[in-house]
Amino acid sequence: MSDTDQTNPRTEDWATLERRDRDSALFVETSDAGLLLCRACRSLQRCRLGIERETLTAEGLVEFETTCPDDHEGGPDVAHGGWIASVLDEMSGHALLMLDAFAVTGSLTVNFLKPIPIRRPLLGRAWVSGREGRRVYVRGELRLADAGDVVATSEAVMIRRPADHFDRHQRWLASREQPKSEPST
Repeated sequence: MSDTDQTNPRTEDWATLERRDRDSALFVETSDAGLLLCRACRSLQRCRLGIERETLTAEGLVEFETTCPDDHEGGPDVAHGGWIASVLDEMSGHALLMLDAFAVTGSLTVNFLKPIPIRRPLLGRAWVSGREGRRVYVRGELRLADAGDVVATSEAVMIRRPADHFDRHQRWLASREQPKSEPST
């Protein structure tokens, strides 16, 4: 298989999630609350970003409940823009993970419509809006849970990847390491 073939896998080579083999790079753990957890959140058994619940509807829409934690405050009582982008990115990824599809973010465009308050319940939604080859287009939004106002939206291009995605990344990183210099005597 040529390098071109490896970077453009056939559809049947696209990875799906692993739910049994904890040592797999594609293993996804589910919290007691039913939330899919990234590697960093596994030991906490909760989402560090404040996502508390996610549900896949029959229509393929993923609905989220979240609250911006105090440690992501940007201005007085307002969520940091980086937190907003991170949550929308997480929601975009989970729109595919909930369908057992593995993809990484190729691009993310965020529209900050209103300042988002910390410690106030938010409702999120993310859904697949299109597909083109290995690209999957995902839209997302955050709303104030009580008032229903849309406070941020996103458009993501998610890229389907093969099962050896993380192994390839580690090989690439290793090829970029600088040789260690010997201490001078």
